[in-house]
Amino acid sequence: MTPDQYCEDKAAASGSSFYYSFRFLPEARRRAITALYAFCREVDDAVDECHDLSVAQAKLAWWRGQVQRAYRGEVDHPVMRALLPHLEAFHLPQSELEEIVDGMEMDLSMVRYQRFQDLLLYCHRVAGVVGKLAARIFGYTDERTLEYAHELGVAFQLTNIIRDVGEDARRDRIYLPMEELQRFNCPAMDILHFEESDAFKSLMAFQIERAHEHYRKAWELLPAADRKSQRPGLLMAAIYRATLREIQQDGPAKVLNQRLSLGTGRKLWLAWKTWTFGYKP
Repeated sequence: MTPDQYCEDKAAASGSSFYYSFRFLPEARRRAITALYAFCREVDDAVDECHDLSVAQAKLAWWRGQVQRAYRGEVDHPVMRALLPHLEAFHLPQSELEEIVDGMEMDLSMVRYQRFQDLLLYCHRVAGVVGKLAARIFGYTDERTLEYAHELGVAFQLTNIIRDVGEDARRDRIYLPMEELQRFNCPAMDILHFEESDAFKSLMAFQIERAHEHYRKAWELLPAADRKSQRPGLLMAAIYRATLREIQQDGPAKVLNQRLSLGTGRKLWLAWKTWTFGYKP
């Protein structure tokens, strides 16, 4: 199996919305973004699939070393072999790949976030930075496009947090800021006991509206000159916002006891529609 095929299989197996946006790209950019996505999946799996803290820390340290070795032209893992030719071709900074590892490492020690500002650091590392790397691969002419991509990445991560509240609670993890739970009189134990209370509904309505605001801000930041090249990110935005709206319409408290996901057919339809007719905020 070639390194590119390894990454392709990794991306396809995830079923992520990101995978559907790759299909429309020219081959070189498609290989690059698929390798980047596979890297993110590998680092994330090093944390999520390991229940021994010391082993997870060792795995992340190994991946940090893999990043450093790649920028010296030395690669071992098939993901890094696939990513290597694109590091220089698309000017992907070493510091940003290392920040992704830093973000995943936060999951080893942080199971609660006191303030939204604290959560934003996590979103920046695991999603905002990924957005900037992806924007470089898609191509851009205006530096403001990197600001857009970062903001869009944060919006994606906030959507994931909203969608996965119940799933995270089953691992004793709450990403929603504690200050905001207190503001809406929603005890953490209600979330950990999966109670769809009125207070929790109000809390989630607030979270959803804030995520929508980040999508709106991202769109406002994207220069018109780069909208065509950044279509893959906008395609993902269409899928993610459709998910967010489904949660909103279905009843935001239901995320405690079910994980909403758009079907493959709908994702493909949204991808085609956005690629063909453009993104509608």
